[in-house]
Amino acid sequence: MVRVIVMARMHSRAKGKSRSTKPSRKVVPSWVKYKPKEVELLVVKYAKEGKTPSQIGIYLRDEYGIPDVKLITKKSITKIVEERKLLKEVPEDLMALIRKAILIRKHLAENRKDKPALRGLQLTESKIKRLTKYYKRKGRLPITWRYDPKRIRLLVE
Repeated sequence: MVRVIVMARMHSRAKGKSRSTKPSRKVVPSWVKYKPKEVELLVVKYAKEGKTPSQIGIYLRDEYGIPDVKLITKKSITKIVEERKLLKEVPEDLMALIRKAILIRKHLAENRKDKPALRGLQLTESKIKRLTKYYKRKGRLPITWRYDPKRIRLLVE
């Protein structure tokens, strides 16, 4: 019997069930005809086009039938992009949260009494600060990097 532990959501008591799962097999499927070097070149090609690591993974899955880049190359997409110095300064997940915070701030400028949106902004900025601390600790962001909502808006737009 397989037991799946489902973690609770960060800012609610709900235990979500919906999620994507990786294939359980840890071997390259027989139908994948690409060599590790070819996959790396595809990753680099799409990174040069400006795609994010998750977009590259989805594109390789849908267009080329590559289920998992890490199984074939023994390196993650982010690692491959980082080795070629094509990685953006701000990580993709952090940038998505920053965009969300900017949209909420824009909404609050027009709807000042929207208290649930204000709470959503607080939760989003809390996640941004937590993720920033993590990336600084891992060396992915410079120690001097700060989340400043007014300054960061220029970076995103």
